[in-house]
Amino acid sequence: MSRYRLAISDLSGALARQAMLVATVCLVADVAAFLVAGPVATLRPQDWVVLAAIAAADAALALPARYSGWVALAHAVLLVGAAALLGGSSAEGRVSDAGALVAGYRAGAWLRGGAAWLALAAMILGIGGAQLLFGMRDGDLLPIHILKNAVLPWLVGRYTTARRAYLAELEQRAETQRRDAEAAVEHAVAEERSAIARDLHDVISHHVSAIGAHAGAARLGLRTANRPDAVAGSLAAVETSSRAAMLDLRRLLDLLHGDQADMSRQPGLDNLEELLDGVRRAGLATRLSTHGAARPLPGSLDVAIYRIIQEMLTNALRHGDGATVEIELHYRAASVSVTARNGVPPARDGERNGAARGLVGIRKRAALFDGTVAYGAELGGDRWETTATFPLGDER
Repeated sequence: MSRYRLAISDLSGALARQAMLVATVCLVADVAAFLVAGPVATLRPQDWVVLAAIAAADAALALPARYSGWVALAHAVLLVGAAALLGGSSAEGRVSDAGALVAGYRAGAWLRGGAAWLALAAMILGIGGAQLLFGMRDGDLLPIHILKNAVLPWLVGRYTTARRAYLAELEQRAETQRRDAEAAVEHAVAEERSAIARDLHDVISHHVSAIGAHAGAARLGLRTANRPDAVAGSLAAVETSSRAAMLDLRRLLDLLHGDQADMSRQPGLDNLEELLDGVRRAGLATRLSTHGAARPLPGSLDVAIYRIIQEMLTNALRHGDGATVEIELHYRAASVSVTARNGVPPARDGERNGAARGLVGIRKRAALFDGTVAYGAELGGDRWETTATFPLGDER
Protein backbone atom coordinates (compact mmCIF):
# COMPACT_ATOMS: atom_id res chain seq x y z
CA MET A 1 0.00 0.00 0.00
CA SER A 2 2.83 2.44 0.87
CA ARG A 3 4.48 1.73 -2.48
CA TYR A 4 1.18 2.45 -4.26
CA ARG A 5 0.79 5.75 -2.39
CA LEU A 6 4.36 6.68 -3.26
CA ALA A 7 3.68 6.04 -6.97
CA ILE A 8 0.52 8.22 -6.83
CA SER A 9 2.48 10.96 -5.08
CA ASP A 10 5.22 10.85 -7.73
CA LEU A 11 2.61 11.03 -10.52
CA SER A 12 0.84 13.98 -8.89
CA GLY A 13 4.14 15.80 -8.52
CA ALA A 14 5.02 15.19 -12.17
CA LEU A 15 1.62 16.53 -13.31
CA ALA A 16 2.03 19.64 -11.14
CA ARG A 17 5.47 20.32 -12.61
CA GLN A 18 4.17 19.88 -16.16
CA ALA A 19 1.24 22.24 -15.46
CA MET A 20 3.66 24.83 -14.06
CA LEU A 21 5.84 24.54 -17.16
CA VAL A 22 2.85 24.92 -19.52
CA ALA A 23 1.59 27.95 -17.57
CA THR A 24 5.04 29.57 -17.69
CA VAL A 25 5.41 29.08 -21.46
CA CYS A 26 1.90 30.46 -22.12
CA LEU A 27 2.56 33.47 -19.86
CA VAL A 28 5.87 34.26 -21.57
CA ALA A 29 4.35 33.83 -25.05
CA ASP A 30 1.26 35.94 -24.39
CA VAL A 31 3.11 38.71 -22.51
CA ALA A 32 5.84 38.84 -25.15
CA ALA A 33 3.26 39.00 -27.96
CA PHE A 34 1.50 41.85 -26.16
CA LEU A 35 4.70 43.86 -25.64
CA VAL A 36 6.17 43.43 -29.13
CA ALA A 37 2.88 44.43 -30.80
CA GLY A 38 3.72 48.10 -30.21
CA PRO A 39 6.14 50.37 -28.38
CA VAL A 40 6.06 49.89 -24.65
CA ALA A 41 6.23 53.64 -24.09
CA THR A 42 2.88 54.08 -25.77
CA LEU A 43 1.03 51.66 -23.46
CA ARG A 44 -1.99 53.18 -21.81
CA PRO A 45 -3.25 52.36 -18.29
CA GLN A 46 -5.91 50.05 -19.69
CA ASP A 47 -3.17 48.27 -21.67
CA TRP A 48 -1.30 47.55 -18.46
CA VAL A 49 -4.52 46.30 -16.88
CA VAL A 50 -5.07 43.89 -19.78
CA LEU A 51 -1.42 42.79 -19.62
CA ALA A 52 -1.74 42.04 -15.90
CA ALA A 53 -4.98 40.13 -16.51
CA ILE A 54 -3.29 38.06 -19.24
CA ALA A 55 -0.43 37.17 -16.88
CA ALA A 56 -2.84 36.22 -14.09
CA ALA A 57 -5.04 34.08 -16.37
CA ASP A 58 -2.04 32.26 -17.82
CA ALA A 59 -0.58 31.71 -14.35
CA ALA A 60 -3.90 30.10 -13.37
CA LEU A 61 -3.13 27.30 -15.85
CA ALA A 62 -0.79 25.91 -13.17
CA LEU A 63 -3.75 25.28 -10.83
CA PRO A 64 -4.93 21.67 -10.24
CA ALA A 65 -7.11 20.08 -12.91
CA ARG A 66 -10.29 20.43 -10.82
CA TYR A 67 -10.16 24.18 -11.48
CA SER A 68 -10.07 23.76 -15.28
CA GLY A 69 -13.64 25.06 -15.68
CA TRP A 70 -12.92 28.25 -13.76
CA VAL A 71 -9.67 28.79 -15.67
CA ALA A 72 -11.54 28.44 -18.99
CA LEU A 73 -14.14 30.94 -17.77
CA ALA A 74 -11.37 33.36 -16.73
CA HIS A 75 -9.82 33.24 -20.20
CA ALA A 76 -13.21 33.74 -21.85
CA VAL A 77 -13.89 36.81 -19.69
CA LEU A 78 -10.35 38.05 -20.36
CA LEU A 79 -10.83 37.90 -24.12
CA VAL A 80 -14.08 39.85 -24.00
CA GLY A 81 -12.73 42.34 -21.42
CA ALA A 82 -9.55 42.92 -23.40
CA ALA A 83 -11.51 43.54 -26.57
CA ALA A 84 -13.79 45.97 -24.75
CA LEU A 85 -10.91 47.88 -23.09
CA LEU A 86 -8.52 47.98 -26.04
CA GLY A 87 -11.10 48.33 -28.82
CA GLY A 88 -10.49 48.28 -32.53
CA SER A 89 -9.08 45.66 -34.83
CA SER A 90 -5.60 47.18 -34.54
CA ALA A 91 -5.44 46.13 -30.87
CA GLU A 92 -6.30 42.48 -31.62
CA GLY A 93 -2.67 41.63 -32.26
CA ARG A 94 -1.76 42.49 -28.68
CA VAL A 95 -3.98 39.72 -27.26
CA SER A 96 -2.40 36.33 -28.01
CA ASP A 97 -4.60 33.25 -27.60
CA ALA A 98 -1.96 30.72 -26.42
CA GLY A 99 -3.40 30.62 -22.91
CA ALA A 100 -6.99 30.43 -24.22
CA LEU A 101 -6.12 27.44 -26.42
CA VAL A 102 -4.56 25.58 -23.48
CA ALA A 103 -7.50 26.47 -21.23
CA GLY A 104 -9.93 25.01 -23.78
CA TYR A 105 -7.83 21.87 -24.07
CA ARG A 106 -7.71 21.44 -20.28
CA ALA A 107 -11.46 21.84 -20.02
CA GLY A 108 -12.04 19.10 -22.58
CA ALA A 109 -9.42 16.80 -21.08
CA TRP A 110 -10.25 17.04 -17.38
CA LEU A 111 -13.92 17.96 -17.11
CA ARG A 112 -16.90 15.66 -17.52
CA GLY A 113 -20.65 16.07 -17.88
CA GLY A 114 -22.26 19.48 -17.60
CA ALA A 115 -19.10 21.20 -16.38
CA ALA A 116 -17.28 20.30 -19.61
CA TRP A 117 -20.10 21.62 -21.80
CA LEU A 118 -20.39 24.82 -19.76
CA ALA A 119 -16.66 25.42 -20.17
CA LEU A 120 -16.96 24.91 -23.93
CA ALA A 121 -19.90 27.33 -24.08
CA ALA A 122 -17.89 29.93 -22.13
CA MET A 123 -14.96 29.61 -24.53
CA ILE A 124 -17.23 29.91 -27.57
CA LEU A 125 -18.89 33.04 -26.17
CA GLY A 126 -15.57 34.52 -25.09
CA ILE A 127 -13.75 33.95 -28.39
CA GLY A 128 -16.79 34.84 -30.49
CA GLY A 129 -17.56 37.97 -28.43
CA ALA A 130 -13.96 39.16 -28.55
CA GLN A 131 -13.86 38.68 -32.32
CA LEU A 132 -17.01 40.71 -32.77
CA LEU A 133 -15.72 43.54 -30.52
CA PHE A 134 -12.34 43.63 -32.25
CA GLY A 135 -14.07 43.65 -35.62
CA MET A 136 -14.06 41.03 -38.33
CA ARG A 137 -11.23 41.04 -40.82
CA ASP A 138 -11.83 40.66 -44.53
CA GLY A 139 -12.19 36.99 -45.45
CA ASP A 140 -12.39 35.90 -41.81
CA LEU A 141 -15.54 34.00 -40.87
CA LEU A 142 -16.68 33.94 -37.25
CA PRO A 143 -17.78 30.23 -37.21
CA ILE A 144 -14.41 29.12 -38.56
CA HIS A 145 -12.60 31.27 -35.99
CA ILE A 146 -14.66 29.72 -33.19
CA LEU A 147 -14.10 26.19 -34.49
CA LYS A 148 -10.33 26.67 -34.65
CA ASN A 149 -9.83 28.47 -31.34
CA ALA A 150 -12.58 27.10 -29.08
CA VAL A 151 -14.09 23.84 -30.31
CA LEU A 152 -10.96 22.18 -31.70
CA PRO A 153 -8.79 22.46 -28.52
CA TRP A 154 -11.73 21.20 -26.44
CA LEU A 155 -12.22 18.20 -28.76
CA VAL A 156 -8.49 17.39 -28.71
CA GLY A 157 -8.63 17.35 -24.92
CA ARG A 158 -11.60 14.96 -24.99
CA TYR A 159 -9.82 12.69 -27.47
CA THR A 160 -6.64 12.62 -25.39
CA THR A 161 -8.56 11.64 -22.27
CA ALA A 162 -10.53 8.96 -24.12
CA ARG A 163 -7.31 7.55 -25.56
CA ARG A 164 -5.70 7.55 -22.11
CA ALA A 165 -8.71 5.73 -20.66
CA TYR A 166 -8.62 3.20 -23.52
CA LEU A 167 -4.93 2.50 -22.94
CA ALA A 168 -5.53 2.18 -19.20
CA GLU A 169 -8.32 -0.31 -19.89
CA LEU A 170 -6.02 -2.33 -22.15
CA GLU A 171 -3.34 -2.35 -19.47
CA GLN A 172 -5.87 -3.40 -16.84
CA ARG A 173 -7.18 -6.14 -19.12
CA ALA A 174 -3.64 -7.38 -19.78
CA GLU A 175 -2.92 -7.34 -16.04
CA THR A 176 -6.12 -9.28 -15.36
CA GLN A 177 -5.20 -11.84 -18.01
CA ARG A 178 -1.71 -12.14 -16.52
CA ARG A 179 -3.13 -12.73 -13.05
CA ASP A 180 -5.64 -15.24 -14.40
CA ALA A 181 -2.85 -17.08 -16.20
CA GLU A 182 -0.75 -17.15 -13.02
CA ALA A 183 -3.75 -18.42 -11.04
CA ALA A 184 -4.38 -21.11 -13.67
CA VAL A 185 -0.73 -22.19 -13.52
CA GLU A 186 -0.82 -22.30 -9.72
CA HIS A 187 -4.04 -24.33 -9.83
CA ALA A 188 -2.54 -26.73 -12.37
CA VAL A 189 0.59 -27.11 -10.23
CA ALA A 190 -1.54 -27.79 -7.16
CA GLU A 191 -3.58 -30.38 -9.05
CA GLU A 192 -0.40 -32.00 -10.35
CA ARG A 193 1.06 -32.12 -6.85
CA SER A 194 -2.14 -33.67 -5.56
CA ALA A 195 -2.08 -36.28 -8.32
CA ILE A 196 1.57 -37.10 -7.61
CA ALA A 197 0.81 -37.34 -3.89
CA ARG A 198 -1.97 -39.83 -4.64
CA ASP A 199 0.34 -41.86 -6.87
CA LEU A 200 3.00 -41.91 -4.17
CA HIS A 201 0.42 -43.05 -1.63
CA ASP A 202 -0.77 -45.83 -3.94
CA VAL A 203 2.73 -47.00 -4.82
CA ILE A 204 4.08 -46.91 -1.27
CA SER A 205 1.00 -48.48 0.30
CA HIS A 206 0.66 -51.27 -2.26
CA HIS A 207 4.27 -52.34 -2.51
CA VAL A 208 5.08 -51.95 1.18
CA SER A 209 1.99 -53.97 2.08
CA ALA A 210 3.04 -56.67 -0.35
CA ILE A 211 6.58 -56.67 1.01
CA GLY A 212 5.22 -56.96 4.55
CA ALA A 213 3.05 -59.94 3.57
CA HIS A 214 5.96 -61.71 1.84
CA ALA A 215 8.30 -61.05 4.77
CA GLY A 216 5.71 -62.46 7.17
CA ALA A 217 5.35 -65.56 5.03
CA ALA A 218 9.15 -65.98 4.97
CA ARG A 219 9.34 -65.61 8.76
CA LEU A 220 6.68 -68.30 9.21
CA GLY A 221 8.50 -70.51 6.74
CA LEU A 222 11.74 -70.25 8.67
CA ARG A 223 10.03 -71.86 11.63
CA THR A 224 9.39 -74.93 9.54
CA ALA A 225 12.68 -76.53 8.64
CA ASN A 226 11.24 -78.58 5.82
CA ARG A 227 9.86 -75.58 3.83
CA PRO A 228 12.95 -73.98 2.24
CA ASP A 229 11.12 -73.51 -1.08
CA ALA A 230 8.39 -71.43 0.57
CA VAL A 231 10.99 -69.20 2.23
CA ALA A 232 12.86 -68.76 -1.06
CA GLY A 233 9.66 -67.94 -2.88
CA SER A 234 8.64 -65.34 -0.29
CA LEU A 235 12.05 -63.70 -0.36
CA ALA A 236 11.97 -63.65 -4.16
CA ALA A 237 8.57 -61.96 -3.99
CA VAL A 238 10.00 -59.38 -1.56
CA GLU A 239 12.77 -58.68 -4.05
CA THR A 240 10.28 -58.38 -6.93
CA SER A 241 8.01 -56.03 -4.98
CA SER A 242 10.98 -53.89 -3.96
CA ARG A 243 12.10 -53.53 -7.56
CA ALA A 244 8.57 -52.69 -8.65
CA ALA A 245 8.32 -50.05 -5.94
CA MET A 246 11.62 -48.48 -7.01
CA LEU A 247 10.49 -48.48 -10.66
CA ASP A 248 7.22 -46.73 -9.83
CA LEU A 249 9.00 -44.22 -7.61
CA ARG A 250 11.49 -43.53 -10.40
CA ARG A 251 8.60 -42.85 -12.78
CA LEU A 252 7.12 -40.31 -10.38
CA LEU A 253 10.49 -38.65 -9.77
CA ASP A 254 11.01 -38.37 -13.54
CA LEU A 255 7.61 -36.72 -13.76
CA LEU A 256 8.58 -34.25 -11.03
CA HIS A 257 11.77 -33.45 -12.94
CA GLY A 258 9.74 -32.69 -16.06
CA ASP A 259 10.63 -35.78 -18.07
CA GLN A 260 7.38 -36.13 -20.04
CA ALA A 261 8.74 -38.95 -22.16
CA ASP A 262 8.65 -41.17 -19.11
CA MET A 263 4.85 -40.76 -18.90
CA SER A 264 4.55 -43.43 -21.59
CA ARG A 265 5.80 -45.98 -19.01
CA GLN A 266 2.95 -45.26 -16.59
CA PRO A 267 1.16 -48.56 -15.86
CA GLY A 268 -2.37 -49.03 -17.16
CA LEU A 269 -4.97 -51.75 -17.56
CA ASP A 270 -2.61 -53.61 -19.89
CA ASN A 271 -0.42 -54.17 -16.82
CA LEU A 272 -3.30 -55.38 -14.67
CA GLU A 273 -2.29 -59.06 -14.75
CA GLU A 274 1.21 -58.15 -13.54
CA LEU A 275 -0.37 -56.28 -10.63
CA LEU A 276 -2.60 -59.23 -9.78
CA ASP A 277 0.31 -61.67 -10.00
CA GLY A 278 2.23 -59.61 -7.46
CA VAL A 279 -0.72 -59.70 -5.08
CA ARG A 280 -1.14 -63.44 -5.56
CA ARG A 281 2.52 -63.98 -4.72
CA ALA A 282 1.83 -62.11 -1.50
CA GLY A 283 -0.66 -64.82 -0.62
CA LEU A 284 -3.87 -63.02 -1.55
CA ALA A 285 -5.95 -64.92 -4.09
CA THR A 286 -7.50 -62.66 -6.76
CA ARG A 287 -9.93 -63.29 -9.56
CA LEU A 288 -10.48 -60.86 -12.47
CA SER A 289 -13.55 -60.89 -14.69
CA THR A 290 -14.36 -58.56 -17.57
CA HIS A 291 -17.90 -57.81 -18.74
CA GLY A 292 -18.78 -56.11 -22.00
CA ALA A 293 -16.59 -55.35 -24.98
CA ALA A 294 -13.24 -54.01 -23.80
CA ARG A 295 -12.15 -50.87 -25.61
CA PRO A 296 -9.22 -48.44 -25.40
CA LEU A 297 -9.63 -45.72 -22.79
CA PRO A 298 -8.03 -42.25 -22.65
CA GLY A 299 -4.48 -42.59 -21.34
CA SER A 300 -5.01 -40.64 -18.11
CA LEU A 301 -8.23 -42.53 -17.31
CA ASP A 302 -6.53 -45.85 -18.05
CA VAL A 303 -3.78 -45.02 -15.54
CA ALA A 304 -6.34 -43.76 -12.98
CA ILE A 305 -8.38 -46.99 -13.11
CA TYR A 306 -5.18 -49.02 -12.71
CA ARG A 307 -4.23 -46.97 -9.63
CA ILE A 308 -7.73 -47.35 -8.19
CA ILE A 309 -7.56 -51.13 -8.60
CA GLN A 310 -4.13 -51.03 -6.99
CA GLU A 311 -5.57 -49.16 -3.99
CA MET A 312 -8.51 -51.59 -3.79
CA LEU A 313 -6.09 -54.52 -3.66
CA THR A 314 -3.96 -52.73 -1.06
CA ASN A 315 -7.01 -52.19 1.15
CA ALA A 316 -7.97 -55.84 0.75
CA LEU A 317 -4.43 -56.94 1.54
CA ARG A 318 -4.17 -54.78 4.65
CA HIS A 319 -7.71 -54.86 5.97
CA GLY A 320 -9.31 -57.96 4.41
CA ASP A 321 -9.61 -61.46 5.83
CA GLY A 322 -7.15 -62.95 3.34
CA ALA A 323 -9.84 -64.68 1.27
CA THR A 324 -10.22 -64.30 -2.50
CA VAL A 325 -10.60 -60.77 -3.87
CA GLU A 326 -12.91 -60.46 -6.86
CA ILE A 327 -12.18 -57.70 -9.37
CA GLU A 328 -14.80 -56.94 -12.03
CA LEU A 329 -14.43 -54.61 -14.99
CA HIS A 330 -17.67 -53.53 -16.67
CA TYR A 331 -17.54 -51.87 -20.10
CA ARG A 332 -20.80 -50.17 -21.06
CA ALA A 333 -21.77 -47.87 -23.90
CA ALA A 334 -21.57 -44.72 -21.78
CA SER A 335 -19.44 -45.75 -18.80
CA VAL A 336 -16.78 -48.04 -17.43
CA SER A 337 -16.73 -49.28 -13.86
CA VAL A 338 -14.51 -51.39 -11.63
CA THR A 339 -15.72 -53.32 -8.58
CA ALA A 340 -13.70 -55.05 -5.85
CA ARG A 341 -15.18 -57.50 -3.35
CA ASN A 342 -13.33 -59.09 -0.47
CA GLY A 343 -14.05 -60.59 2.92
CA VAL A 344 -13.49 -58.50 6.03
CA PRO A 345 -12.77 -59.59 9.60
CA PRO A 346 -14.25 -57.74 12.59
CA ALA A 347 -12.46 -54.39 12.23
CA ARG A 348 -10.67 -52.45 14.92
CA ASP A 349 -10.80 -48.65 14.92
CA GLY A 350 -7.27 -48.25 13.56
CA GLU A 351 -8.04 -50.58 10.68
CA ARG A 352 -11.21 -48.69 9.87
CA ASN A 353 -9.28 -45.40 9.78
CA GLY A 354 -6.64 -46.86 7.48
CA ALA A 355 -9.27 -48.18 5.09
CA ALA A 356 -11.03 -44.82 5.16
CA ARG A 357 -7.84 -43.04 4.07
CA GLY A 358 -7.53 -45.39 1.13
CA LEU A 359 -11.16 -44.78 0.15
CA VAL A 360 -10.61 -41.02 0.30
CA GLY A 361 -7.76 -41.42 -2.20
CA ILE A 362 -10.00 -43.46 -4.52
CA ARG A 363 -12.74 -40.82 -4.35
CA LYS A 364 -10.33 -37.98 -5.13
CA ARG A 365 -8.83 -39.82 -8.07
CA ALA A 366 -12.27 -40.70 -9.46
CA ALA A 367 -13.50 -37.11 -9.05
CA LEU A 368 -10.87 -35.90 -11.53
CA PHE A 369 -12.80 -37.77 -14.24
CA ASP A 370 -16.31 -36.96 -12.96
CA GLY A 371 -16.47 -40.50 -11.59
CA THR A 372 -18.48 -41.72 -8.63
CA VAL A 373 -17.46 -44.13 -5.88
CA ALA A 374 -19.75 -46.34 -3.82
CA TYR A 375 -18.61 -48.65 -1.04
CA GLY A 376 -19.88 -50.48 1.99
CA ALA A 377 -20.36 -53.87 3.62
CA GLU A 378 -22.68 -56.36 1.97
CA LEU A 379 -25.62 -57.88 3.79
CA GLY A 380 -24.28 -59.77 6.79
CA GLY A 381 -21.24 -57.49 7.13
CA ASP A 382 -18.63 -60.15 6.29
CA ARG A 383 -17.83 -58.88 2.77
CA TRP A 384 -16.83 -55.43 1.55
CA GLU A 385 -17.57 -54.00 -1.88
CA THR A 386 -16.09 -50.91 -3.54
CA THR A 387 -17.24 -49.67 -6.97
CA ALA A 388 -15.86 -46.77 -9.04
CA THR A 389 -17.80 -45.70 -12.14
CA PHE A 390 -16.58 -43.32 -14.87
CA PRO A 391 -18.75 -41.74 -17.59
CA LEU A 392 -17.67 -42.10 -21.20
CA GLY A 393 -18.86 -40.59 -24.46
CA ASP A 394 -21.71 -42.53 -26.09
CA GLU A 395 -20.17 -44.13 -29.15
CA ARG A 396 -23.26 -45.91 -30.41
